[in-house]
Order: sequence, then C-alpha cells, then structure tokens
Amino acid sequence: MGKKRTREVQDDPTVDKMDEDDSSSDEDMDIVNVDFELFNYDSQIDFHGIKTLLRQLFDTDAQLFDLSALSDMIIEQNTIGSTCKVDDKANDAYAFLTVLNLQQHRDKKPVIKDLITYLSQKAKQTDDPKLASTVPELLASDKAVVGLVLAERLLNMPAEVIPPMWSMMIDEIEAAVEDKEPYEFTHYLVVSRTYVEVASALDDERKIKKPRESSPQLQYFHPEDEEMRKHALASGAYGFTKENEAVADSKRAFQELGVKPQGFMMLIEASKFERAVKAVGEYVGSAA
Repeated sequence: MGKKRTREVQDDPTVDKMDEDDSSSDEDMDIVNVDFELFNYDSQIDFHGIKTLLRQLFDTDAQLFDLSALSDMIIEQNTIGSTCKVDDKANDAYAFLTVLNLQQHRDKKPVIKDLITYLSQKAKQTDDPKLASTVPELLASDKAVVGLVLAERLLNMPAEVIPPMWSMMIDEIEAAVEDKEPYEFTHYLVVSRTYVEVASALDDERKIKKPRESSPQLQYFHPEDEEMRKHALASGAYGFTKENEAVADSKRAFQELGVKPQGFMMLIEASKFERAVKAVGEYVGSAA
C-alpha cells in the first residue's frame, strides 16, 4: 500500500544553536526539514525493521519471546497501525505502532500466550496495587477484550511524528469495528520503556563515594508516556527478567550515573483511550 500521511518536522527549536559571531566556526547551523511518511505494513519490506524495534522495546527480555512470530503478526494485520519512514517505503521503519487482540490470539499464537504470562507477572511486580490485580484478571478473562499496544521508535526520532500515528490508528480501529473485525476493545494495555539513573559499579571500583537516592526518579524514553499515564486506570514500571547489572555501565554515555532501563505499562479503559491520544497530541505540540 502507499503513503498514509506526510508530516514535516523541524529540528527542536529549544536546542541551542551556535552563536553566529562564534569565530571558531565559519558555518551557520541550518534547520533541516525532513518528511516523515506513514505506511501500512508490507510483508516484503518490514519484517527486519519491526523485529529490530521490538528487540529495542523489550530490551534484555526480548530473548524471552519469538520476535519473528510477533513481527509476522504485526505485519499480517496491515490495516491497523503504521510504520514511519523517511525518503521511501522500501526503507526500514524508523518507528512503528500497532495493537493486537490478546484474547483473540492467546490460544492460537504461542508468542501471545508468552506475552500474557509475562505481562501478568510483571504487573504484579509494579508498585501500583491496582495494576497488579487488574491486569492479570483482565488477561485471564473471557469477557474483557484487551488490546496490546506496541510502539517503538529510534531514539533520535522527534516526538512530533507520534501523534499522527496514534490518531490514525484510532480511525483505523473505528473502521475495523464497523466492518465487524475483532478490534472492539474494553481496555488498552500500552507497553513502553522507562529508566532510572543508578550509581555505577565503576564508581565503587574507583572508590568514589557519591550520595545515592533511596528512590531514583522515573525517566521516560518516550516523553509522551508521562502525559498518557495521566489518563490510565493504572500504570507502573517493572524490572527486566534478563537484566544484567553491567548494562548500566555500558549506557553511562559519559555521565556520572549509569542508566537502568525498565519496562513500563499503562492500562487505559477504551472509553478514555481517544482522549488520552488527543492529550498526547496537545502535549507534544505544546512542548515543541
């Protein structure tokens, strides 16, 4: 299928640019305009790009799942969700968004069964009692219909590309429901990633003593998650099963503190999902 939508995004205007009078440089910083285009999934093009982004989304726990099967599922339902690319449809996706019907696939697709077990266990590990009790109950229910929302993008992608993807998916879900397709959800379970800064093991080796916070502040890889969680019935972060203590040092990025990625989930009632998506669009627009 062809292009779904084009969105022009400029560099972040809040980023400091070089002083025009700086004698150390003879060149001015220019604004670069990039066209990000949204496409339906294509089985001939998107498999490896989606699998790579899924591996990033699930971080060290990606090895727990059959990501090839999950990528195939996402691509097969090509009218729900989008890929975001630059220049040409034939390129790998820079971002993707989709929603999967967990109840429909739980007895047919082993990867969905694994995800349900995993998410039920991780919900119980969060510090939100409502999430811990509600998610396992909903995922085991024959009456509730939970849509698993998977979204990821390359780290340097601007947040401005995200609201059109979410808005378009809502329109696609509405059209699918009108066509009697299985996308009439009672709840949406959005899976994402967060992180906290942690003292590095390298500091201990060098015998550098630094004050440690008892409860590090949660940070967001996707800034829109902070706004979306305000509309959630429950939300919380959880540690990865395959977490390696050395990972924090590998992600220090020349900072005194290391970075410890965590999983993050938000449970949103279907009646509030559209408003949450609208709020994300307003939030990203106001922050631009």
